Amino acid sequence: MKTLILVKFAVEVLAGLAFLFFPSALFVILLGVPLGASGAYAFRMFGTAISAIGIACWLAREDSASRAARALVTATAFYDVAFVTILLAARFVGGLSGIALWPTVVLHLGLAVYCLFCLKQGSVVHVR
Repeated sequence: MKTLILVKFAVEVLAGLAFLFFPSALFVILLGVPLGASGAYAFRMFGTAISAIGIACWLAREDSASRAARALVTATAFYDVAFVTILLAARFVGGLSGIALWPTVVLHLGLAVYCLFCLKQGSVVHVR
């Protein structure tokens, strides 16, 4: 589970910082439409929140066998599934689609499956 936690750290912190500093550009890349000024603030809040998830993953990296780490992986699996659901709704209900939509959907589906696999296996993978 340690490898998963480190991957989640990297993905969430990098994405969070990108959303924090470049919300309008990422919105266009992800959904294909411009983002208004108030939306940029909302996306910055989103970036801050997913950066916090990444930081929590970093802090849990050495304790991947604990109940707290399992709770963190469960929460991030929920986040991945919810994020994919929102992106798919944006595409199929809202008609929105940017160049990064499908790669983002695939990435988060993969992370969700990886989370569920680790939780089911109860695996502890030590990377040194």
